[in-house]
Amino acid sequence: MAEPTNNRWGVTTDTRAQTQDIAIDQGLRSYMLRVYNYMGSGLALSGIVAYLAATTGLWQAIAATPLKWVVMLAPLGMLFLVAARLERMSAFSTQAFYWAFVAVDGLSLGYIFHAYTATSIAKVFFITAAMFGSVSLWGYVTKADLSKYAGFLIMGAVGLIIAGLVNLILESAMMSFVISVVTVLVFTGFTAYSTQQIRQSYDYVGHDATWVTKGAVFGALNLYILFMGLFQALLSLFGNRE
Repeated sequence: MAEPTNNRWGVTTDTRAQTQDIAIDQGLRSYMLRVYNYMGSGLALSGIVAYLAATTGLWQAIAATPLKWVVMLAPLGMLFLVAARLERMSAFSTQAFYWAFVAVDGLSLGYIFHAYTATSIAKVFFITAAMFGSVSLWGYVTKADLSKYAGFLIMGAVGLIIAGLVNLILESAMMSFVISVVTVLVFTGFTAYSTQQIRQSYDYVGHDATWVTKGAVFGALNLYILFMGLFQALLSLFGNRE
């Protein structure tokens, strides 16, 4: 049977489909590369700010005042603020928000350089990077629909928040250990799920330059938060305290 062609141009249907698939694949790769580049740059900036805050005495000065609670809670407040303005934000303001967020978050993490040894921080960071990278890659390539696990992951996250608030009062070492273990499990699951969601989001933002940038930035922000949560949980489990 003759291969179907476009009579005017002589281009086969299969050829057009293959060309379109290649273009989409290249666009998706570029999109995901932007997500990971933003995330990696955010981690670098956050780490630099945390290190400088600890070594210059800025964190110690903040920690000695009630201002430390403002710094610790500022990243959460910033997330609530941007959630209400996402649709109206430009590509530039989205990027500006991201860099401001990771810088403030880095400042709030200055304590780790006083609580843990530098060697253990570096060791746990590389462990986190290996875990995160492996799980994120799996979330990107898997054909399984991970959205069916979203409800369980959200329930786990809510449970962690409640348990963390309770443990602020109880100050139980055992409960802290359990919270850290569950955090690792929940955030690992969220990493795979979120990566798949970011991949799929390209179908919606891939033809609009502004939304490509906004999608890449907020995808990076999502992965950055998961990485940092996983890192801090693993640090509390395996880090050597000063």
